[in-house]
Amino acid sequence: MGFFDRKTLSADRHLRGRSATMPVPQKHFVNGTPLKPPFPENMQTVVLGMGCFWGAERRFWEQQGVFSTAVGYAGGETPNPSYNEICSGYTGHSEVVLVVYDPDTVSFQQLLMLFWESHDPTQGMRQGNDIGTQYRSVIHTSNEEQQLLAVTSRDKYQEQLTLAGCSAITTEIERGQAFYYAEPYHQQYAAKVPGAYCGLRGTGVCYLDKN
Repeated sequence: MGFFDRKTLSADRHLRGRSATMPVPQKHFVNGTPLKPPFPENMQTVVLGMGCFWGAERRFWEQQGVFSTAVGYAGGETPNPSYNEICSGYTGHSEVVLVVYDPDTVSFQQLLMLFWESHDPTQGMRQGNDIGTQYRSVIHTSNEEQQLLAVTSRDKYQEQLTLAGCSAITTEIERGQAFYYAEPYHQQYAAKVPGAYCGLRGTGVCYLDKN
């Protein structure tokens, strides 16, 4: 494994980026909802990273109660990065999915369960055969309630993973990270290219909410 597979860089070594935002389609390729704000007032958002964002995005747009999804980059220092830049290891970003959901239809806890069970959150700077800092597991929350629920869910799932003989969770849980949209061809890629690569593999350990 190389240096960038193991750790992110300090802020002073990141690529400079750009001020212009990435142009993306107005509507979701699958469900026709907006990819960008404004969203309906009752909607909430969370940004989740669990490896390659192609398959991860599909997991969430298929979930009842999810209004819209978009893929992008978050967690680093470079503003408005390109895909090639984030793959270089010089941006600090991970591949992520913006999930816009109706909390009256699907709870944040349900989304967390889908998140934990859909990938292996113990792998550090990789997800299966996808190796690099951009594939690390992350949860970027949008409010304090989400933050507390995310941390609590991590601790609960760690108990279950430990009982199953799995390693420690490496998922980063942070609040208020900037989200940068990825290039148009990445948006809803799994729907545009049926049979496209998807490296998502869970641990096989179910998330059990004991409340």
